[in-house]
Amino acid sequence: MVSDSYERRSLVITTNLEFSRWATVFGDDQMAAAVVDRVCHHGRLLQFHGESYRVRHALMRGGSETATEGARSM
Repeated sequence: MVSDSYERRSLVITTNLEFSRWATVFGDDQMAAAVVDRVCHHGRLLQFHGESYRVRHALMRGGSETATEGARSM
């Protein structure tokens, strides 16, 4: 998908993982490096800090365990 989109169309990727941990998603350090290279080449990187809106509202509803597990799995 990333290769097909590269320099042809827009692609939005959201993640809570830093680039150094992308190999765990792609299963290969070289594959992760290639994806990061393509994403960063013409891309704009936005980094947000702070509390997660979804986790905060899940905690208000009393779903603390589910919200925390969901945040870890994303």
